Amino acid sequence: MGKYFGTDGFRGEANVKLTVQHAFLVGRFLGWYFGRDHKAKIVIGKDTRRSSYMFEYALAAGLTASGADAYLMHVTTTPSVSYITRTERFDCGVMISASHNPFYDNGIKLIGGGGTKIDAAVEEKIERYIDSGEPEIPLAVRENIGRTVDFSAGRNRYIGHLISIPTRSFKNLRVGLDCANGSTSSIAKNVFDAVGANTYVINNAPDGTNINRDCGSTHIGALQKFVTDNGLDVGFAYDGDGDRCLAVDENGNLVDGDRIMFVCAKYMKEQGKLKDNTLVTTVMSNLGLYKALEREGMRYEQTNVGDKYVAENMFANDYKIGGEQSGHIIFSKYARTGDGILTSLMLMEAMIEKKRSLDSLAGEVTIYPQILRNVRVADKAAARSNPKVVREIDAVGSELGSNGRILVRESGTEPLIRVMVEGETDEICKHYADRVVDVMIREGLVLE
Repeated sequence: MGKYFGTDGFRGEANVKLTVQHAFLVGRFLGWYFGRDHKAKIVIGKDTRRSSYMFEYALAAGLTASGADAYLMHVTTTPSVSYITRTERFDCGVMISASHNPFYDNGIKLIGGGGTKIDAAVEEKIERYIDSGEPEIPLAVRENIGRTVDFSAGRNRYIGHLISIPTRSFKNLRVGLDCANGSTSSIAKNVFDAVGANTYVINNAPDGTNINRDCGSTHIGALQKFVTDNGLDVGFAYDGDGDRCLAVDENGNLVDGDRIMFVCAKYMKEQGKLKDNTLVTTVMSNLGLYKALEREGMRYEQTNVGDKYVAENMFANDYKIGGEQSGHIIFSKYARTGDGILTSLMLMEAMIEKKRSLDSLAGEVTIYPQILRNVRVADKAAARSNPKVVREIDAVGSELGSNGRILVRESGTEPLIRVMVEGETDEICKHYADRVVDVMIREGLVLE
């Protein structure tokens, strides 16, 4: 974890933690780094936050000042930038977004030429440049100054890519979409209309400050009500930059990322398209998912929390599907990053081919109750390795046995220890989580 770049880019409150000067310097470095032996081409996308326009211009100024050409896709999704970077052979892609965060935050995500997140070593070099000005990067002059190029056509090519994926018509299916007043507002309905669905959309009128506000995948209640009030067959909720998707069945019940992955992985297995019958998850996926996978003869691999680690495992082993409980799901045949719209298309394919409702398909997974306690500590490493804490964690794990589990980990971005317990009831989860936290308190590890 770097000083500025975390697992999902450089993120913080706009003009407080992440400033225009930061964006300009990131552009300066990228334009120089990728243009050392040729004129670099770098594509930029942004979400609908008011500050995204400001950062877009700052990045473009930095890139062109270093001699690179900046191609502007304007408002678009993170997966579209990934797709275009890879297929159009750009040196690098940049997405300006803070994903599911409130509108006043923003972020800079860097995407390598292969469509996956840029190597951490490059991020480290950018951080050194921001702090020290090293290496000294000359300003381009005369004909070597870069250009900005309108590249809204890139978004249209991505829409065409999505439309080409489904092999079944969605005709007569009533589909609800919650676009979170974010990046999918200009894309999702076009895709579903093109494949024949009767599409009904909410929260697709961004104004710069309403992204993720009481809508989208972080506030699923709006879509649940919309689906039941209008008698829809299914609903999909995206986050601000469109790389996540959660679903709502015809009865208004939430279908989270774990259940979406199960439905899609099982369908892929039945089609003979699931490499080694394996699904890649993070350690935070629900125990109920793992029990369902084992029942169906499927394997799973677990990674650290973060889609970055899921992607690394998938591409190293050629696995076809993986993701997170949050709905950040990767289908490696079609994408190199999580893609909310793609996820909803793949889930629709399973429903149509199997002629079953989402409630029926997702109901094959029994989700175990889960509690997550975020404990603020002075020293994360010391708290996690404290002998008495370790003994209590081991004791809880033994007592839970095969009907539950405990996971205690350090937060990657905050001074927190996260204590997660799954069990057969909410009361059991609370009891065991409290036991571990109480030991931390008695040991003087917890800040008030």
